[in-house]
Amino acid sequence: MVTAKLNQYSKILEATFEGDIILSEITNYIIATKENVYYPRKLRILTDSRNANFNFTIEDLEIIVKENYKSPKKYEMIIDAIIIDDPNNTVLSMLYLEFVKTNKYKFEIFATKSAALDWLNNF
Repeated sequence: MVTAKLNQYSKILEATFEGDIILSEITNYIIATKENVYYPRKLRILTDSRNANFNFTIEDLEIIVKENYKSPKKYEMIIDAIIIDDPNNTVLSMLYLEFVKTNKYKFEIFATKSAALDWLNNF
């Protein structure tokens, strides 16, 4: 399950990935974020995937990347910090990191929430 809520104090979108995460959940989350007109146009996202199992393939990453490339068109910039504590999720996220390099989308992988927030707060 993927849930997301904008923290009204920090203005950071707090996304939580829990359980088995399939391709459609990721793409639906990306589309919902892209279409939301109320989020800040310089969007900072804290994604907590510590209780998730990414249940998609390396080939599915291409679909995720294609959908993600559409998002920055509606935003000035998107900065996404993901917290990961699973080796398999780390591998998929590292591959994703290599695929999504663009000036309007920043993505980094972290082991702790405090490190992720420190990085996000520099933007």
